[in-house]
Amino acid sequence: MVPSLLSVRIGARRGGPSIMPKLDYQTTFHLAPVGLVLSRERIIEDCNAQLCAIFGFAREALIGRSFEVLYPSPDKFARIGERIATHISREGTYSDDRIMKCRSSELFWCHVTGHALDRHAPHAAGVWTFGSERDAARGNRTDAA
Repeated sequence: MVPSLLSVRIGARRGGPSIMPKLDYQTTFHLAPVGLVLSRERIIEDCNAQLCAIFGFAREALIGRSFEVLYPSPDKFARIGERIATHISREGTYSDDRIMKCRSSELFWCHVTGHALDRHAPHAAGVWTFGSERDAARGNRTDAA
């Protein structure tokens, strides 16, 4: 369950209490405009609403599950996992554009970036971001002047 995202601020400027969003790390995590995952050994420990929207899963359906559920095949999961481990061991972070699979089995391009808490144990614990090309195409784009 997502924690309460609202708090009451007493004595607001315009007379009386008002509802203001809490400004804490947990609220920020859950409301971030990109998909976010906290992982341990390639298991989803926590994820935010945007990740759930990108992949079409309820949060409860992803917590405790392997990232493998988001890959087109077990082979892709294994191969990318090896590539991630090698790169993070050297650089500490990893980023790529890859084909991922949503709950409906639709395949789509997704930009993924991750950071290991310990580069010497690349899959032990990490923070991952996910951005869907589908979502980018729906958003507003502006041309640089």
